[in-house]
This record gives sequence, structure tokens and C-alpha cells, in this order.
Amino acid sequence: MHKQTSTPKRCLLRLTQWRNNLRLSSREQSQLNGKLLAMDRQLQRFSQRKLRLSVFGKVGVGKSSLLNALLEEFTFDTDVAHGSTRKLQSINWNQQFKNLQSVQLIDTPGIDEIAAAARARLARRIALQSDLIIVVLDSDLTTIEKEAIETLLQSGKQILLVLNRCDQWSQSEQVLLIQSIRRRLPKEARNLVIKAVSAAPRQVHLQTNGKVRSYPVAPQIEELRSHLMQLLESQGELLLALNALREADSFHQSLQEERLKLRKSKAQGLIGKFAAVKATSVAANPFLVLDLAGGLACDTALILELCKLYGLQMEAPSARQLVTKVSGQNLLLGGAQIGIQLVLGVIRQLLLLAAPLTSGLSLAPAAPVALVQAALAVHTTRLTGRLAALELVSENSRTNTQPREMLRRLAAIDPQVKRLLIKQPQGIKSLPLPTLLP
Repeated sequence: MHKQTSTPKRCLLRLTQWRNNLRLSSREQSQLNGKLLAMDRQLQRFSQRKLRLSVFGKVGVGKSSLLNALLEEFTFDTDVAHGSTRKLQSINWNQQFKNLQSVQLIDTPGIDEIAAAARARLARRIALQSDLIIVVLDSDLTTIEKEAIETLLQSGKQILLVLNRCDQWSQSEQVLLIQSIRRRLPKEARNLVIKAVSAAPRQVHLQTNGKVRSYPVAPQIEELRSHLMQLLESQGELLLALNALREADSFHQSLQEERLKLRKSKAQGLIGKFAAVKATSVAANPFLVLDLAGGLACDTALILELCKLYGLQMEAPSARQLVTKVSGQNLLLGGAQIGIQLVLGVIRQLLLLAAPLTSGLSLAPAAPVALVQAALAVHTTRLTGRLAALELVSENSRTNTQPREMLRRLAAIDPQVKRLLIKQPQGIKSLPLPTLLP
């Protein structure tokens, strides 16, 4: 019996294949260079199974002390004057984890020493570079911390909250404080895990001369350490896989947006050309049956051309099916169009037949009727083209090889993936299609 391939390995195989098949123009590579590099770094870390854990929070909440406690050695700088971390610092955790090559611990600058806009940029940058984020608090949740958490949530990354300096409160006070923090959190973050620790506790000692001194004692972080070890052992590789998929999807969405912007003007030109052909045909042709047949042929040809433009292969029968489908989606393109064309066609035929009896006077109103038919043909062709473009883009996005569809399929077949996605509240941003279509 063959051993079943794990979800992360299947994900890596499909993502690698998708990346190798990605064909970018020089313009696309130039415009999306930053996102492309970020995606490739995430894919490389996934393939090498190197997870990054970032610690985030205000100045002086004990981020560096917490990392030192996890490492069980004094590695990250700490200072009673606060603000000792001025830039990102990182070191590999001296622990072994199943299915992971390494876990890199990252210390970050305090978020309350910089302006709001810079804070948001820092949060997005940290989220981009991290697979798991610990947000450290040392009291009830502040507005700055809440805003930072909201920004981090947009990344969809797994977040763990840590309440530090818990040696300052009794057990009942800790419970009340954690309840208050949870109430103040954004609604979508109220299911986040909150662990209470004391990363650098001090023992107060009264000397014989009456002076009070405090001495450092062992950190109290065992519950957090145990939770992290279990989390990374059971889900570490899967977190890397999901983050790689999200990064690939983010890049793919940006790429699609750029391509749709470029294709929009070309699609508008195509639709305009076919609308003119259809209008001319309807205006010049006196026979209603030929009008309808010619209109169907024109719309089919338009869709085939749009397929080429949007990178999809479609034969004429499939194009005609799509014409029928998009016509059914819009009342004007369906029964209303046929009804109006029938009425106008009958009026026009009667006027033409009456020409010998009226010495040609009935031909005068026939011309405005033909113009109305032509205007209707232009309008319906443009609407057909827009609806067809929407359908083609949607069909393209549903292909199984796209990162978003990979993520959906994984959630459908792997319960652990589904649970992780539910825990991470931020959904995946969709393209603003109305502004990108012709």
C-alpha cells in the first residue's frame, strides 16, 4: 500500500508546478517585482521548511525578554529604559520540531514610538515576513494595540496573544484582565488564544538595612512554551503551506489585475468593432430572421476573440453556448431583445411592403426604425461583450491550477486546513472586477 502524500507536500508540488508555468512579460516583472520576490522567498522557505515566528507589541512590554526566556539564554537586548530594539533582530530557536528544518524567532521595534501610518506599514511588513505572530501585551488592550491587531488580521496569519508580567496580579485579577482584553479585541479576533506569562519576573527582597532590592528569578512561561511546541509540531509545516498559498494568491491577484487593466482597452476596442458590424448588418438587412442569425454569429465571433484576449481556449459551439448563457443572464439580451427586434422588424417589413402602394412614402419612417434596430444592436453587443468578459474571467479564476482554487480544494478535503482557515478570520481579497472589465 502506498503511503498517502501529506497536505503540505501536495501543496508544495502544485505550487512549484504553478510557479514554473508562470509566464511573465518584462513589463509585468518590472511592475510586480516586489511582490514576486516576496512570493519566491515564501516558497523557498516553504520548500526548506524554515518557519518564521515574529513577536510584536508596544515598547517595553517585554518582547525581547520573552524571546530570551524561550531561548533560555540572553540573546536579545533588553533595557529598563525601554525601546532597546530599534530594528528587526532574529535568531534560530534551539529546538527541534517535527517536519521543520528550523524556527526563526524575530524581535521587532515597539509600535507606539512611530506614527500611525508607519505603524500600519510595519505591521504589514512583519505579517508578510512571518508564519506565526505573537502579540505581547502587559496590561489591558490599548487603541494602538487594537489597531495593530486589526492590521495583522488582514494578513490571515495565525496570531497568538501573550499577556506578560502576570506576576504582578493575582489569579483572579488575571482572569478579569484577560476577559477585558477579549471584550476590547476586534470582533473577528475574540477567539484568539491568550496565554499569561511572566518573561522576566523579579523577586522583592528586604535587606537588613531596610532597603528594598529585587532580584531576577526564573521565567514563568511553561504554559506558553508547551502551547507553542505543540502548535509547531502539529501545524508548523501546514502553516508554511497555507502562507505560501496566500502569498501566491496575492501575487496572482495583482498579476490578474495588471493584465485586466491592460486588456480592458483592447476588449473595448473589440466590442466596439463588433458592435459597429452588427449595427450595420441590422440596419442594411430587411429580413428579421437574417438579423437574428447574423446577430448570433457576430456575438459568437466576439466571444471567440475575447477568449483569445483573456487567454482561454474555446471552440465555436462552446462560444454559442456562452452567448445563450449570458443572454439568459440579462433580460434585455434575452426575451426583451427578441421581442423588440420582432416588433421593429415587422414594422419595417410592413413599411417596405407598403412602398409600392404609397409611392415610396412609407420608406421614410423605415429609416428611423432601422436606426433604432442598429442602436439596440450596438447596446446589446456591448452588454454581451461585458457579460462574456466577466464569465471568461470567472472561468479562468476557477481553474484548479490557481492558488486560490488550490486553497479551496485543500479546505474541502483536509479538516485541519478548514479549521485553520476558520480560526484565521480574514478572507481572501477579490479583484475589483467592475472597474477592470470593459
